[in-house]
Amino acid sequence: MEWKTHGERQVYTNQWVNLCLADVQRPDGSRCEYSIVRLRHLAVAAVLNDRREVLMMWRHRFVTGTWAWELPMGLVEDGETPEEAAAREVLEETGWRPGRVKPLIYAEPANGITDSQHHVFRADDATYVGPPTEKNESDRIEWIPLTEIRGMIDRREIVSSGSLVGLLHLLLDEATR
Repeated sequence: MEWKTHGERQVYTNQWVNLCLADVQRPDGSRCEYSIVRLRHLAVAAVLNDRREVLMMWRHRFVTGTWAWELPMGLVEDGETPEEAAAREVLEETGWRPGRVKPLIYAEPANGITDSQHHVFRADDATYVGPPTEKNESDRIEWIPLTEIRGMIDRREIVSSGSLVGLLHLLLDEATR
C-alpha cells in the first residue's frame, strides 16, 4: 500500500521550515492535497562520563511554554555532517568538548507530516573547556545519573523527542549489560 506523489509545491519557506502541499494518490486510488512540513535535520548528542552520568541542559521552550531537561542538540548546517553538528552543539551549548561521537540511533519523529531526521550520537567522554558560547540555550548544565533518567521521563521532566529517543536507547543498553 504505497502512496504516489504527483507533484509538490512550496507554500512558505524560511531558514527553519518549508511548508509544502503535495498532490498525492492514496493506495485506494483517490487523490488529495497533503500538507508536508520539511525541516532541516537535527543532531543530538548523549555524552556519558565514567560515573554513568549523562550531560544535560535545563531549558525553556517558549513554543510549548515548558521547562525540561534536554540533551545538547541542534540543526545540521550546510556542509556539515551530523557527527560534526552533534560535537559542535555539545561544545557551544555546554562548554564540554565531547570525545569521539559515534552513532547511537536514528529516528524520524512525526514522519507522517514531516521529513525531519534525528541523528542521535553517543560520546563516552568529554573535556570541559569553558563556559558555553551559546548563551540562549539553557539555565543549567548538569551531569545526571542514568539511574535517575526513567523517573525524570515519568515526571515529564524530559519531553523532547530527540532527548527521549537517545536516553531510552542508553537505558536499553544499560539494561542489557
